[in-house]
Amino acid sequence: MHKRLLGMLLAVLLTAALCLPARAVELELSAPSAILMEKSTGEILYEQNSHEKLPPASVTKVMTLLLVMEALEDGRIAWDDTVTTSAAAAAKGGSQIYLEENEQLPLTEMLKAVVVASANDCACALAEHIAGSESAFAAMMNARAEALGMTDTHFVNCTGLDDGADASEHLTTAYDIALMSRELLRHEQIKQYTTIWMDTVRNGQFGLANTNKLVRFYDGTTGLKTGFTAAAGYCLAASAERGGMELIAVVMHCDTSAHRFEAAKAMLNYGFSSYALAQPPADVQIPSVPVVLGHEEAVTPVLREAKPVLIDKSLAAQLSSEVSVDPAVTAPVEKWQRLGTLTMRAGDGVIAELPLVAPEAVARLTWWDVFRRLLRGVCMG
Repeated sequence: MHKRLLGMLLAVLLTAALCLPARAVELELSAPSAILMEKSTGEILYEQNSHEKLPPASVTKVMTLLLVMEALEDGRIAWDDTVTTSAAAAAKGGSQIYLEENEQLPLTEMLKAVVVASANDCACALAEHIAGSESAFAAMMNARAEALGMTDTHFVNCTGLDDGADASEHLTTAYDIALMSRELLRHEQIKQYTTIWMDTVRNGQFGLANTNKLVRFYDGTTGLKTGFTAAAGYCLAASAERGGMELIAVVMHCDTSAHRFEAAKAMLNYGFSSYALAQPPADVQIPSVPVVLGHEEAVTPVLREAKPVLIDKSLAAQLSSEVSVDPAVTAPVEKWQRLGTLTMRAGDGVIAELPLVAPEAVARLTWWDVFRRLLRGVCMG
């Protein structure tokens, strides 16, 4: 009995080791707070002091950009909108493209300036375009942060500038930044901007250079946003994709710009060298399940969600899968009713058990339906 329990325990531990990231690794980072997250699964691959509340500087604009993309998706604003600069937007300091009051630019140019050059004036103009005022937009930012589970975050503006009376209340964490970065990266169109190295606005009259040097110097970079103020230090939310896996690396409060990029690269290198995504097989053969007393004689189950599984990269060549389905099911069958399991393995360990479900409902035969079937069978015989 004891041997059997020990065997079961070892099997559970082996499975956990195969499909869960090992987080005991120590990386030498010049960053007081940092985190590495895999985008599709949300798994944390590395972290240190990731829940420490710190000022984020312009990394704040990840949330600003998320709200812009969601407003575009919802139709509250449009890609071909023209945005007018208010006095408040024109007065913004820090990184900017020197908008003048009442100056108008296409929304796409303002968006580009925010992403590439971290333009505070454009961020404020876009916030006002969506919400009417920066304070109203900040309230939207906080509501969205709460919805994303960013429990240690509070925004007071759309830029991350810390020169206001309430600037000390503008705080977030590396973990929360990873959450909002993950959400922003769901909007693939943002990558048309976050991967720009150099560009222009105002008909080529004003040049932009990306503040995120990884765009040019790190293979696979997809974004995302830098930040710096004296209070926040050098911050970075970086993202990169290789081999079908996208990682998010966040560092906060670094001493120098070089340190933030070095720390982000160290985490990304660790992630890409240590982990891989295992995709459910697309060509797996799934047998039909007979339906007793159903309007349909059988139903062929499908995967409801083909979610990838994060695994140790050394096991990527040892993947296998098997399908098991119920021998039969009695009608009625509900849509999405579970009828079997697709089991994914890496080596000898199970890494995922994915439900196989009915793609459509199958109604139960009435007694009259049964009688007609019997009668039809007799007549045909």
